[in-house]
Amino acid sequence: MASLLPVRIQLLPSSFGVDGRILPEQRLTSYVLDDVLAVDAGSLALGLNDFQRQNVRDIVLTHAHLDHIATLPVLIDELFGSLETPLRIHALPEVIELLERDVFNNMVYPKLSKLSNSHGPVMSYCPLPLGKPVGIAHFQITAVAVNHPVPTVGLKVEDVHSTVIFGSDTAETDELWMLANQSAHLKAVLVEASYPNHLETLARCSGHLTPTLLKAELEKLQHQNLHILAVGLKPSYHKTIVQELAALKDARICVMEPGKEYAL
Repeated sequence: MASLLPVRIQLLPSSFGVDGRILPEQRLTSYVLDDVLAVDAGSLALGLNDFQRQNVRDIVLTHAHLDHIATLPVLIDELFGSLETPLRIHALPEVIELLERDVFNNMVYPKLSKLSNSHGPVMSYCPLPLGKPVGIAHFQITAVAVNHPVPTVGLKVEDVHSTVIFGSDTAETDELWMLANQSAHLKAVLVEASYPNHLETLARCSGHLTPTLLKAELEKLQHQNLHILAVGLKPSYHKTIVQELAALKDARICVMEPGKEYAL
């Protein structure tokens, strides 16, 4: 059943101080929606609280770069004995193939998709189609290809109340903004701003955005009354990128805070 409440989203923390406090730097990428759905698994095993750990059973992977999948094996291993239903991994077929070949290959990590506990399988793959809405948890999710060196998708996640766009890692792209412009009840776009402006050449060749490039991308967005949540800021340049985003003077833009819950 679709929720009648705002979608709740957390960027899970991946950097911590010596006293355990959450630091603003984002080194790994994972989001949790309504405590039941995860998007990406970079920091999933590190950042989930106990309630989320017991309720997140669907994980959508945007692509297979390590900062987006790093703790997936650790989480499944940790939950192995308690899982009554498998963790469902929703991803492009190319991503699933890579996980089986290069991660869950009985060398880097056991082939968990072939293992079961007393309740049955602990992990299953669900191929994610492009351009076709699929029901996952209580959401409808549509994936579109974005501009990154490996197969990568951006996502439209919607229920009856809200629509949120996850840009994932991408350089300049058109299809993502077309998807956003066609969306009803669009409340937020989560979009990367990985590198500072002086590293635009690096950003372009590695499939990322700078604040200046992000500004040009947002000109493709027809919706105005929404939140633009900047994510993926490289920790080494975090302070500079924050300053450059502020210099855009776009009141919609703010840097997403790890650990904070956003109701959208």
